[in-house]
Amino acid sequence: MILGLTGTFAAGKGTVAECLIGKGFQYYSLSDELRLLLREKGITPTRDNLIKAGNALRKRHGSGFLAELVLKRLKGAPSVANSVVDSIRNPAEIASLRELNGFFMVAVDAPVDIRYERARKRNTERDPKTFSEFLVQEKREMAGKSNEQQLAACLKEADFTVTNDADYKKLYKEIERVLAEIKLKIAASAKIAKKQ
Repeated sequence: MILGLTGTFAAGKGTVAECLIGKGFQYYSLSDELRLLLREKGITPTRDNLIKAGNALRKRHGSGFLAELVLKRLKGAPSVANSVVDSIRNPAEIASLRELNGFFMVAVDAPVDIRYERARKRNTERDPKTFSEFLVQEKREMAGKSNEQQLAACLKEADFTVTNDADYKKLYKEIERVLAEIKLKIAASAKIAKKQ
C-alpha cells in the first residue's frame, strides 16, 4: 500500500509518518523535494521560502510537478510496497499519485485550538507566534489558486481521515484503524479482480 498524507498545519502529519516508518514504511516527501531544490540554489528552506518555491514550481511546471518528482523516485525504488508520501498540498498532486496501484489518501486533522497550542509549544522558526498569525497562515494555505496550496480541497479528496485531537495512544489507534480499513479494501479489490 502507498499512503499519501495531507493535513492542516500542526495536525501531526509528521507524527503519523514517524509511526508508519516505525512499521516499515518507506518515506517520501514533497517538501523534501522542495528543500533539495532550494539548497541547490543556495536558498534557506524556511516555511515561507518552501511555500513560494512550491507555488512557483507548480505554476511553471504544472500543479502536480512535486508529486511527479516523487513518482520518479517511487518508480526507481526496488519496491514501493508500504510507502508513505508526505506533504501533499494540491489536488493535482493527489491526481498524479493516484496513478499508483494501491494508493490511498489520508488526511490528518485536529481542532484549530489544539493545533495552535502544538505550534506554540513547538516554537520553531516556522511556527506563527500569535493565534491571529496562525489563522492568517492557515487561511493562505487552505484555499490558494490552482497552482498554490489548496489544503481544503486535499482534505476533501482523502480516502481516510485521522483525527489527532488527544494523546499518542489515541493517535496510534486511529492509524491502526485506517491501516485495517485499507487492508480490507485491498483484499476486497483482489477478490473482485480474481472473479473477473
